[in-house]
Amino acid sequence: MDFKLTEEQQMLQETAERLVRDVYDFDSRNKFSESEAGFSTAFWQQMGELGLTAIPFAEELGGFGGSGIETMLIMEQLGRGICLEPYMESVILAGGLIAQLGSDAQQEALMGEIASGQLQAAVALDELNSHYDLANVTTTAKQDGSEWSLSGRKGVVIGGQTAGKILVSARTSGDSRDQQGISLFLVDPTDAGVSRRVYATMDGRKACELFLDNAKGELLGEAGKAYDAIRYQSGRAIAALCAEAVGAMRTACDLTLEYLKTRKQFGVPIGKFQVLQHRMVDMISELERATSMATLAACLADDEDSAERSAKLAAAKFIVNRAARSVAEESIQLHGGIAMTWEYNGAHYAKRLVMISHQFGDDDHHLEAYAAQLTGA
Repeated sequence: MDFKLTEEQQMLQETAERLVRDVYDFDSRNKFSESEAGFSTAFWQQMGELGLTAIPFAEELGGFGGSGIETMLIMEQLGRGICLEPYMESVILAGGLIAQLGSDAQQEALMGEIASGQLQAAVALDELNSHYDLANVTTTAKQDGSEWSLSGRKGVVIGGQTAGKILVSARTSGDSRDQQGISLFLVDPTDAGVSRRVYATMDGRKACELFLDNAKGELLGEAGKAYDAIRYQSGRAIAALCAEAVGAMRTACDLTLEYLKTRKQFGVPIGKFQVLQHRMVDMISELERATSMATLAACLADDEDSAERSAKLAAAKFIVNRAARSVAEESIQLHGGIAMTWEYNGAHYAKRLVMISHQFGDDDHHLEAYAAQLTGA
């Protein structure tokens, strides 16, 4: 298999790399994090102007027809800068769901704006007791004529604090853990019956809890049959997160190596000590293993839905989760106390890696999912 990037892919990678390098220095990131939006709206606009927000979408939807590989290249660079913008949530997940389930009218109204970066969307799937189970939905939707009203509570809606539209999973039939009976709705967060509680996450981003009290929702697709699409698009989101983790791990390794070369003890750089060299090699080994699995995930992210695809994505997320946590922990150990301080950027990479390892399932969850696929359980 040829893993060389095409000329167009190299240009895309260089564009994303240059954009992140020019904008996302450490001090700027802290300012973006403390802003009301929780990220740089100017950077988001730049991504739209450069076409980065349009890469994954088909040309007829206003995009460039990119594959999982192109998404991987962008996400890795965003990971290197631990960028705060909700690219995965808005472009990959929300955009993917609308492209898969939306009617022609909905796609025409929304996809162009998402592809251009004019509309930032969010997705509300998690609930207080769902614990990575996409089918565990207690938020309800009731139909009155041609209109739907939603009631319930959603948690950890990344990017929901600034979203113009929020996609909400709600139950229209069945019991709380049934895969059938789950529908997806477009909700305007400014409508009556919708409220948000915004908070900061441990990695410097912002999220919100979403409260729905007979809030108006616009149905996406067929009522009660959204679960398969949610699972499929979550797989694409997992592949994107794997790539972001690789980018963050690569920078964490670079920071650690530079520290070992410059920090002196007993008159010599601490990188001269063999035991620390071995631990640095362990970090690089974890990075390379995660890179291989992230590439695998990117290659099959847009494949047709199948048990094999689900199993490989679960395996990729499991390996990347373990590697991300290992690199974060080793980086802290090799740096010493400075790696735990807010003023040092290495601490923020560690926090983001830990956060990624819990998004869309931790390593235990994906190990169980992989085993279930193998045994047919």
